[in-house]
Amino acid sequence: MSADGIIGAIPARYASVRLPGKPLRLLAGKPLIEHVYRRCEEVPSLSRVVVLTDDERVAEAVAGFGGDCEMTPADCASGTDRIAWAARGWRAAAVVNIQGDEPLIDPRAVEAVARYLLEHPAAEMVTLAAPIADEDFTDPNVVKVVRDRRGRALYFSRAGIPYPRREGAERLAHVGIYGYRRETLLALAALEPSPLERSESLEQLRALENGIAIRVLEVAASEPGVDTPEDLARAEALLRSSITLERSLT
Repeated sequence: MSADGIIGAIPARYASVRLPGKPLRLLAGKPLIEHVYRRCEEVPSLSRVVVLTDDERVAEAVAGFGGDCEMTPADCASGTDRIAWAARGWRAAAVVNIQGDEPLIDPRAVEAVARYLLEHPAAEMVTLAAPIADEDFTDPNVVKVVRDRRGRALYFSRAGIPYPRREGAERLAHVGIYGYRRETLLALAALEPSPLERSESLEQLRALENGIAIRVLEVAASEPGVDTPEDLARAEALLRSSITLERSLT
């Protein structure tokens, strides 16, 4: 591929404590990973979409629906490490990290990240955020982010930030799509986990602690991921209702 292209990378582990075999769980008759892949194929600014896995079953499923897949080592500690391992052999200018467990991901959200990287070649890293629901503000499973006046991340936290002593400050939930300049991705993966990263269990804090600026773009909403059987059932219902609506409009 050309050296100035942007690759959409989808890390996909077969093993999952709460939902074993998650990438291959069926949604509306198709593997979960296929839904993610197909939506990413709709992103015009990506020159390539590829699944990265350490499991032959996932690779076979991707090949079965005609997708692109690369094998990576089983000992990659995170999705970022998995992508960085593969990116050493790529000539891409930038990479977008797309979560492999978000079958309802909006292609427009991925496009916002990829397009920003294309239009701002000096940008090191970019991610997304969406307005947060009141009931999610104190939920530690919903990551919050605060930005400076130029739209760069000041901090990410599982705590409710900023503390609402007075009204007026924006309250945003982080949306876990990341875009990296290729050299930024490789440098980030080479760094040791940082103290704040360990405390909050948030990998993006490693970037901030090491002086890597993260541009935070705002989108209207975030789509739910799949981590549990209950999440899978909810995604199934949403997908089927969406398919029914599309058929009624044609």
